[in-house]
Amino acid sequence: MVSWIISRLVVIIFGTLYPAYYSYKAVKSKDIKEYVKWMMYWIIFALFTTAETVTDLFLCWFPFYYELKIAFVAWLLSPYTKGSSVLYRKFVHPTLSSKEKEIDDCLVQAKDRSYDALVHFGKRGLNVAATAAVMAASKTKMLQAQTRTEVDKLRPAGHIRPVGPSCPAG
Repeated sequence: MVSWIISRLVVIIFGTLYPAYYSYKAVKSKDIKEYVKWMMYWIIFALFTTAETVTDLFLCWFPFYYELKIAFVAWLLSPYTKGSSVLYRKFVHPTLSSKEKEIDDCLVQAKDRSYDALVHFGKRGLNVAATAAVMAASKTKMLQAQTRTEVDKLRPAGHIRPVGPSCPAG
């Protein structure tokens, strides 16, 4: 049985770092075929990572779960199976093509709502901060007045409290 940490290391090294380097090489060489291959891989890997977040919570007890994850990443990367290309061409591309308009509309709507929410909560945050600053300032003045009163009580009778910035309190 492979542990979580070994599975994680394999996925990070072979599922992320290796493809990242070869994506860099594809961009650098301007080889369109390689570029498209790695773009398909990254789309599939993004979906895998999203699904993995949920499945790790619920299926980690399943026998050979981590071994299956490692095998899946190897299958995605293999030049013999071309797993990422197969999944992209047979499932992802047709699905995204048929739902592209709805997805675009949903993203625009989410963008607008998130901006509105950010402005709303930003204003509320500034109001809370301003209120806290005013309350802190008023409490400071109140504490200063109370402290002066307490100090005056401790002074001997008939002692005149100096006034003004040039006279040290005493």
